[in-house]
Amino acid sequence: MVGLLGQRDELLRLVQDAFPVTIHVRGNEISVRGDEVEADRVGRLFEEMVALLEAGHVLDRDGVGRSIAMLKADQRPTEVLTTEVLRGRKPVRPKTSGQKRYVDAVREHTITFGIGPAGTGKSYLAVALAVQALQAKEINRIILTRPAVEAGERLGFLPGDILAKVDPYLRPLYDALYDMLEPEVVGRLMERGTIEVAPLAFMRGRTLNDSFIILDEAQNTTPEQMKMFLTRLGFGSKIVVTGDVTQIDLPESRGGSGLLAVRTILDGIPDLAFVELDAHDVVRHKIVQDIVNAYERASD
Repeated sequence: MVGLLGQRDELLRLVQDAFPVTIHVRGNEISVRGDEVEADRVGRLFEEMVALLEAGHVLDRDGVGRSIAMLKADQRPTEVLTTEVLRGRKPVRPKTSGQKRYVDAVREHTITFGIGPAGTGKSYLAVALAVQALQAKEINRIILTRPAVEAGERLGFLPGDILAKVDPYLRPLYDALYDMLEPEVVGRLMERGTIEVAPLAFMRGRTLNDSFIILDEAQNTTPEQMKMFLTRLGFGSKIVVTGDVTQIDLPESRGGSGLLAVRTILDGIPDLAFVELDAHDVVRHKIVQDIVNAYERASD
């Protein structure tokens, strides 16, 4: 009951505040009084929470809050939160229904576009799916790439050769890898070329077979770069393209964002999916979700 209701009943109060019902706890028995529809929904919520505990999940305020949101949208939290993307150093699972749609789309399609604001797990889940595919021997290598677009800083003033100059742009992809695999394992795989992290310009002229290829920050590709990247696809490969169309850093002279144009161009092509994520799928600190919502309101 402590796992279900939380220390000092903090999780119980969270449920109580979310629904117009009265909840009574006596020993191991929970009773709910109020509107029949709402009481039934709360009963299903507790059933889902018990199932999550039995599956080994530890309930916290964020997890219960997301479960409440799913129940109100007539979704089952257990179907989302028990979906395993990667087992290992750090288990990775979707935390929202939107993230589960994204994971399912990547698994079911050859090319998937994940579009949404910061904190929705687009890049992180894509890297986790790539690592899982490598471990399952479904592919032979992982290729992670980003356009090296100057966002207020000039590449030319950064020290080192071209790889050193673009390294800061690729750092978020390294961070995701190190979060899921031991550092020595990442180093070994990169030395062998099993994992390759490179700027988008390095993709030109290549055909990538038996690979899981992720293009991150795709809103900063030009239409020509997007076409070049997508046509690198070889046999036995999968592509995931992630981006946030509200954070385009391309200068106007570059001809616009390839991510904005691609949906219209590729509409109707089979084995290709577009998944839209929004502020409800932000899983960083709650203030990040509030910031995303505030900017969306300001742009309306």
